[in-house]
Amino acid sequence: MRFHITPLADPEPAASSRRLAWLASGDDGVPLGSAFLRLFTKEGQEHLAELQLAVHGAERRQGVGSRLLRAVVDAAKAERRRSVIAQAVQGSPADLFLAARGFRQVLALTYARLPLADVDRAAIDALVELPHPGYRLTEWEGTVPDALARSFADSRRAMDDMPMEGTDFGRVVWDVERVVAAAEAVARRGELLHTVAAVDATDGSVVGFSELVVPGDGSGDGQHYGTAVLPEHRGKGLARWLKAAAVRHALERHPRLSGLCTDTAESNKPMLAVNDSLGYLPTHKSVEYQLDL
Repeated sequence: MRFHITPLADPEPAASSRRLAWLASGDDGVPLGSAFLRLFTKEGQEHLAELQLAVHGAERRQGVGSRLLRAVVDAAKAERRRSVIAQAVQGSPADLFLAARGFRQVLALTYARLPLADVDRAAIDALVELPHPGYRLTEWEGTVPDALARSFADSRRAMDDMPMEGTDFGRVVWDVERVVAAAEAVARRGELLHTVAAVDATDGSVVGFSELVVPGDGSGDGQHYGTAVLPEHRGKGLARWLKAAAVRHALERHPRLSGLCTDTAESNKPMLAVNDSLGYLPTHKSVEYQLDL
């Protein structure tokens, strides 16, 4: 089978990355597959790239994926990247493809979904109203309010020790600019970002947060983007408090939502326990792969 690999125009860079792209097509011009390489550009992740590769089911096992991968790896090396990461559903063709081409498994993820029709609203309300002495909850839509921007950006270090197992993910450096840019990116996609934050009552600083992204029309499934608590404030039930508040928001503000989805590293036992306690049901497992360059 004859086919061609065509580099595509580099799209406009995002706030923390830029993308390269390739299209595989036959002699007749029919697309067979594609590949995208996200090059992270923010401090702490300049060594990293992320691969997304897809080949039409009818065109597999003819070398299309391998040729696309070769173009991606060459580009990653030219960009002086140390690692390329990619994710695949466990047991899928992509899982087998990556494992056979030098990628090593570095992280296992459990995906789970909370069917909102099955939620015990009284139980969620009770969790949200449960006193947490020394702390209070605050919430906002979209971009963080100016008065909390610096504190919220500082609280993102709560993600620094998130279990990443063997992934060469680097340390994401958050500042106000990056926090604002992330919220604006969600808005540009036409989606709705809701954030719940736990605030230290003594000084008003943000010590934990839970982010929920909802489709713009309020239907379908929402997606948890991150729930984290600063190390010095853990062990007090704040993560479950935050996530329960996010669930209650979804129930109150988006009655047409079907469910809420989340993904958690299998080694992150505390967050898996939080999800279980709130009624999230596992849907599938995914594998994070890494190619060391």
